[in-house]
Amino acid sequence: MKTILIGALALVMASSGPVFSQTHRSEARENRQEYRIHRSLRQGELTPREARQLSRQQHRIDRAQARAGRDGYISRQERRQIERMQDRASRNIHRKSHNGYGYY
Repeated sequence: MKTILIGALALVMASSGPVFSQTHRSEARENRQEYRIHRSLRQGELTPREARQLSRQQHRIDRAQARAGRDGYISRQERRQIERMQDRASRNIHRKSHNGYGYY
């Protein structure tokens, strides 16, 4: 009984590993972008409205990642789409934190 349980656990861990490795890079990038948003808001480079807009964009990326990972595999096309969304979000963070608006 123990060997069946250990075998089943090993199988589950082995099958879920590739999904985690594919999304780890995008999750780390998303965390850095969220940090940039909060840091810019604290430093007064973003208005609260701009920070809300950027946070909503990050939330949309979260949902896209969840949709892509539902089937247990993230295809190359899904990964590219998520990376494009993150590229766009990164540009928006830079533009909005350097546009001269904010609270000083």
